Amino acid sequence: MESDSMQSANNVAIIFGVTGLVGRELAQRLVLQSWKVYGIARNPEISPNLIISPFYHFISCNLVNPFDTQKMLSSLQDVTHVFWVTWSSQFPCETQESCEQNKVMMSNALNSMLSVAKNLKHVSLQTGTKHYVSLQGPFDEEKLHYYYYYNEEFPRMSKVPNFYYSLEDLLMEKLNGKVSWSVHRPGLLLGSSYRSFYNFMGSLCVYGCICKHLNLPFVFGGRKKCWDEAYIDGSDARLVADQHIWVATKCDLLSTNGQAFNSINGPSFTWKEIWPVIGKKLGVHVPQDNMFVENFWFSKAMAEKHQVWEDIVVENGLVQTTMESLANWEFLDALFRLPFKLLGSRDKVDGFGFGAKYKTLHSILYWIDCMRDEKLIP
Repeated sequence: MESDSMQSANNVAIIFGVTGLVGRELAQRLVLQSWKVYGIARNPEISPNLIISPFYHFISCNLVNPFDTQKMLSSLQDVTHVFWVTWSSQFPCETQESCEQNKVMMSNALNSMLSVAKNLKHVSLQTGTKHYVSLQGPFDEEKLHYYYYYNEEFPRMSKVPNFYYSLEDLLMEKLNGKVSWSVHRPGLLLGSSYRSFYNFMGSLCVYGCICKHLNLPFVFGGRKKCWDEAYIDGSDARLVADQHIWVATKCDLLSTNGQAFNSINGPSFTWKEIWPVIGKKLGVHVPQDNMFVENFWFSKAMAEKHQVWEDIVVENGLVQTTMESLANWEFLDALFRLPFKLLGSRDKVDGFGFGAKYKTLHSILYWIDCMRDEKLIP
């Protein structure tokens, strides 16, 4: 029997979306395990690449363009594993345009891979727990009182376009019976990236840095229930990357073929419990009597703070970033005003034997340290 190190040396990954929150973690982990890794993104990172290894090869590619995709991927005959952790944010998520564009991107990539990679073993798709809900109103007030721990067999929404469904259906069509595949559904992703549209850690840290710089109180703006109760799962990028690799290499691929897995930290949390600790970590003033301010909107309070962020970057010798490249204020407003609970069950992945778990507070504190180490924040 081959050793794990010998098997790893024979594995070749292609990561679509390598500059994103999970893509970077996947690349770093696989390189450390002696995999050869091709990292695909439209644009390279804006700072020197953190992955310096003879095993790692970055390729710039516009996946929307079938000719560019074919040209850039046609020589990658040695690929054994595909990790799809990218998506197009050009159109709003719950639109037919978003479904079509994301499907075109994956179709172009798969057409190229299936034609040249004759030893392809597994395709791993990342979507999210928004598979289970729609954020398009108006909301049924009666259903808002229902409470689920969403499991992987929960039925699809029937009335709203969701590009996650388009991608799953495309894998079924292209791969079924030929190559094994899996789907991974994280909740609120926690990681470090300069290329992520829904970048929670970037948004949180930029907000904290501006509060500290201007001596503003570090308050939570949102719905009272979102503050008091567990409303969403955290998903550490390290855990999500490990789960991708684990299912693609450690599981019985016959039993997991075409299976979906929630990819969440485990223990639930409330913002009320962890907000003061986050504030202390960021070195800001957290008003103990009124941390929660219902009528505080991040998109309004931070709208004119571009110059403040530029000053912070210059004064602290940080990597040159714009406020928009790290922070998405509309995303924070929506996250802290969720109209329903979006909590998932880990029963399925636990039952298969995946044991990694994180406390979300510990994840947030870890990624603050990482962003400091990368000189993204002071």
